[in-house]
Amino acid sequence: MKSSKGLKRLNKTITYTLLTIFAIVSLLPLYWVFSTSLQLSSYQDEELPRQTSYVDANPPKMYPMGIPEYFEHWGKARDAEKAGDTEKAEYHRGIMSHIVDNTFEGFETLFKKNSLGKWFFNSIYIAVVVTVGILLFDSMAGYVLAKKRFPGRNLIFWIIISTMMIPGQVTLVPLFIMVGDLQLMDTHWALILPDLSMVFGVFLMRQFMYSIPDELLDAAKIDGAGEWKTFWKIVLPLSKPGMAALGIFTFMNVWNSFLWPIIVLNDSDLYTLPVGLKALQDANLVSFKLLMSGAAIAAIPMIIVFILFQRHFVKGLTLGGVKE
Repeated sequence: MKSSKGLKRLNKTITYTLLTIFAIVSLLPLYWVFSTSLQLSSYQDEELPRQTSYVDANPPKMYPMGIPEYFEHWGKARDAEKAGDTEKAEYHRGIMSHIVDNTFEGFETLFKKNSLGKWFFNSIYIAVVVTVGILLFDSMAGYVLAKKRFPGRNLIFWIIISTMMIPGQVTLVPLFIMVGDLQLMDTHWALILPDLSMVFGVFLMRQFMYSIPDELLDAAKIDGAGEWKTFWKIVLPLSKPGMAALGIFTFMNVWNSFLWPIIVLNDSDLYTLPVGLKALQDANLVSFKLLMSGAAIAAIPMIIVFILFQRHFVKGLTLGGVKE
């Protein structure tokens, strides 16, 4: 018995150790983005004959060099003050100020000299509108396919599901022609309208709503509730976990969308953040600090969404396991 418990404890320890290692390895690219965005691109003091850039240092620096350099000069400034050397103390304070300015230089440049704030707002606006639309329309479609009895219901459902096998690249040309005929090119409507419904969302909501007991809906009808009230007051509140998972997946997908926006948008003021960062990359091919600063800003909303709703990611992956 003791040996069995010890073996289970050992297996658990090994499993958690391996998972921790894999998690650290998978987070290294994200850490590198933030580290490079805060790296010093120019630094000079009395011990260095020329300015040194830590952004493209070889071997690369694994942490922002401004942190140790700042505290190093802070200590030197304090020692100079104690020794009564005001000029030396002011010199080190000047370097400290330069370190702070240079550390956040990439973010300052992005917001002051580029349209990053506008691109960020465009991405937030489009992602929120599309997410709300998909939650509404896909939940309505899922409710009909899950709870309404009518001829050909299952056939319609499987026809809808079969479209998931069509690669998105195949629909680009006809969708481009359709958007052009509707005169929506170079507008945000070209990004919003084609994405207001998603087959995966219909499938997800249908499978989730299928598990809602029919007795609840029958009781609502006996109490005099109509279809809309039953859907709004009974079905949607019970479907919150599924809607949360679908909302997270949709928001992430729209936020990271790149190919379709770069095809239909030409006005730089209408760019979403991924398209704007691509334009920024083309204009600043050697400014790694600037590019990493933009990538860090683009990653922040996704990190916040994941931290706030991480339990719904797991629940979202387990949805759809209901047998008919």
